[in-house]
Amino acid sequence: MDSPSERQAPYPLLRIMGSNAFLLSIIYLLAGIGVELARRFYPTRLVQQLSLSLDSLPARALDLVGALEPLRATYLDGRISDAQVRLVFGLTTIAVIFILAFGVGLLVGGLRSYVERRALRKTRQRGPG
Repeated sequence: MDSPSERQAPYPLLRIMGSNAFLLSIIYLLAGIGVELARRFYPTRLVQQLSLSLDSLPARALDLVGALEPLRATYLDGRISDAQVRLVFGLTTIAVIFILAFGVGLLVGGLRSYVERRALRKTRQRGPG
């Protein structure tokens, strides 16, 4: 019988997906913070375009679920601040990144499992040696 140290999951897929999504979220948020600081202190046309590009992902996701218009109306009414909108966009971006990472990971894991089962089936059909 295998010892606990020898029994390891053949594909730590969830851990890899989570790590990749976390790292990508950190990179995206750091880029967003950098662009936002540049937008406040050096508001050039390039920085404005970068800011709009970073905002397009969460804006489209919020629009897809029907939350962008209420958020826009609340912002224009002055009931939430710029920082709160940025927080909502940041959390939305993190959610989108994790959903995409897990979706792609499950797809790749399923494909890999299928290929391995198929190869095992072919090996068994051939028989020994």
